[in-house]
Amino acid sequence: MRKQEQPCLVTVRKMYPKFSITERKIADYILKNPNKIIHSSINQLAEDLDVADSTVFRFCKRIGYKGYQAMKIALASEVVSPLQDIHEKVDAGDSVETIATKVFRTNIKTIEDSLSIFNEEQLQLAVDGIVASDSIHFFGSGGSSIIALDAFHKLVRTGLKVNAVIDTHFQLMAASQMSKNDCAVLISHSGSSKDILHILNVVKSTGAKTIAITNYAKSPLSAAVDIPLYTVSEETEYRSEALSSRIAQLTLIDVLYVNILMKRGSEGQDALKKMREAITVKRI
Repeated sequence: MRKQEQPCLVTVRKMYPKFSITERKIADYILKNPNKIIHSSINQLAEDLDVADSTVFRFCKRIGYKGYQAMKIALASEVVSPLQDIHEKVDAGDSVETIATKVFRTNIKTIEDSLSIFNEEQLQLAVDGIVASDSIHFFGSGGSSIIALDAFHKLVRTGLKVNAVIDTHFQLMAASQMSKNDCAVLISHSGSSKDILHILNVVKSTGAKTIAITNYAKSPLSAAVDIPLYTVSEETEYRSEALSSRIAQLTLIDVLYVNILMKRGSEGQDALKKMREAITVKRI
């Protein structure tokens, strides 16, 4: 039995892609109902999920615990710990400084949780796929459209042919003109945005490679793309889960940018130099 080093919920998220269908059923329940788990017996959980007690027990062992009770204790410490409370609870009497501290700490936690589920193989596939493409299109709707524009702002420095538009009609038009030698990066925290899924269907009809940046869970988007890249964020009392995820998505874009620039070597450095020279005139 390995030593349990990571928080229970982080471990479940990190191991999620390796789980069987039944294990994912248990994992989904734990991730959605952590507070309920700590007040339930193994029999109650097994009954709720229509699985055997032994199946739940094996799952607990799989994620590094001696049994169900050990997992419950670990989960309880996460759910009710003072550390988590400072990430989530903003009181009416909090000062500006206190609120700022809590927001910063929540953002830090989001980035750290996303790093904990980092998959090097998937990231390498994404970097290689982007660099090998004739053109790269970034798609996002609503708040995710801002992430797509940031991705364009970063990757245009690498010398690659990149594109990002906000209007959904323009996005569909751009998607329809892609080819099998192109790459689409679709950004959606929920992974179930109708606009993004529609764009994905258009992109897939062209044969282009597809990459998703989305939340670490089952979703229509993550299941349908060639390469899913994940972030993790939790909803709090003062802001939505999607808002919290923004900082992790921007960080993941930075990770892609630096890796792509390094992979392109002298070509990337030349492109970066040209860009810097071109915008010098904008400075005083």
